[in-house]
Amino acid sequence: MADKDPVSPSGDSRLSSSNMSNTSDDPKPSSDDKLSGFSNPESARSSPQSPDMEFDDRCHKVQEPKFDCLLFDLDDTLYPLSSGIAGHVKKNIEDYMVEKLGIDESKIENLGNLLYKNYGTTMAGLRAIGYSFDYDEYHAFVHGRLPYDNIKPDPVLKHILKNLRIRKLIFTNGDMVHAVRALKRLGLEDCFEGIICFETLNPPCPPQGDQEPEIFDIAGHFARSGTADGLPKTPVLCKPNVDAMEEALRIANVNPHKAIFFDDSVRNIQAGKQIGLHTVLVGKSQRVKGADHALESIHNIREALPELWEEAEKAKEDVLYAERVAMETSVTA
Repeated sequence: MADKDPVSPSGDSRLSSSNMSNTSDDPKPSSDDKLSGFSNPESARSSPQSPDMEFDDRCHKVQEPKFDCLLFDLDDTLYPLSSGIAGHVKKNIEDYMVEKLGIDESKIENLGNLLYKNYGTTMAGLRAIGYSFDYDEYHAFVHGRLPYDNIKPDPVLKHILKNLRIRKLIFTNGDMVHAVRALKRLGLEDCFEGIICFETLNPPCPPQGDQEPEIFDIAGHFARSGTADGLPKTPVLCKPNVDAMEEALRIANVNPHKAIFFDDSVRNIQAGKQIGLHTVLVGKSQRVKGADHALESIHNIREALPELWEEAEKAKEDVLYAERVAMETSVTA
């Protein structure tokens, strides 16, 4: 996957895409629209139809699958936690906090845990409590030193994805450079229509002035109050923030009620459920609140969601039927 031209189906330039031309700005009809124009659905099913009406009805059904988009998290979802990448990311973030932001090493572990727990990502938390830094520099430091060789090509997953004839997008909190490198290592760079990433949702960080930033003491806050009430807000948009997730879907022109969201994070899954997504927790064998399904491995998609393949087969049959009806209609006309 080479660097992508920034294009999106809704005209928003923030979604990086390899092929966005097959979507439109027009909202897709809901499943309730299939019988529109009939005052009584039962009579519609029982009434005889002309070949033209039958052809139109069959074609309309082809356009009405239950799901029309799959959203995949990247890290620890498309490749396993056992790759060790997550551990290296954590270590690099801690090194950045010490080396670039001058935070006392003895405070790093507790501070990092508080930021991650309350803001979704350490970066979002650092910005919330007052630190200012260049986002590209941060990502280059955190991801640039990762052992990408630990991510192995996955031809099995590629075969699965290629056989799913449905729109597929990456939705990651990571930056574009990291997402592209990881997908290339997996051999999946041509399996997705686009990538929703950090740059999709966040403008560049404004330059820091000469004045020393005032840093909010989040550890002291919790020591005093024990609650998250009164915490400063972050300017960074990322999962599991509901506003961030809704904005991502808007940019990518995704209807949450017709999309399936795969992620390894319980918090992200629960936020996805909150905005109407059908949710799949990856890397766990037990479902949790907010997860419609749980997969030990992303390779288990077919076992957990056989309807995706059933819909694909049904769509093929409907197309063949519609073509046959069209030919018969043209002959008898």
